[in-house]
Amino acid sequence: VQLQASGGGLVQPGGSLRLSCAASGNIFSINGMGWYRQTPGKQRELVATVTSAGSTNYADSVKGRFTISRDNAKNTVFLQMSSLKPEDTAVYYCNVAARVVGGLYVKSYWGQGTLVTVSS
Repeated sequence: VQLQASGGGLVQPGGSLRLSCAASGNIFSINGMGWYRQTPGKQRELVATVTSAGSTNYADSVKGRFTISRDNAKNTVFLQMSSLKPEDTAVYYCNVAARVVGGLYVKSYWGQGTLVTVSS
């Protein structure tokens, strides 16, 4: 399973960005999908997740500002980020829990990361 993330970049405080992450490969099914972020010297932290049924979960720091969604037909997860703050600056990683065709187990897969910089 390969994950291709896009949509990062430089944005001013208060601005918006939309991240996308498309999963491809010999996929049988995808369970949860999510976004995490990491800054230098810190552990990777959860930003938001969405289940296959559409239930969502957010870090307290992004509630009310970020919205996660998914397109099951396209195996894609999105993160709409609004009212961005400098402390949102990080490398954002997408993650999916997927089962490949012929596989017995669900495994976790990570994208390559996309940099979001919030600065004036």
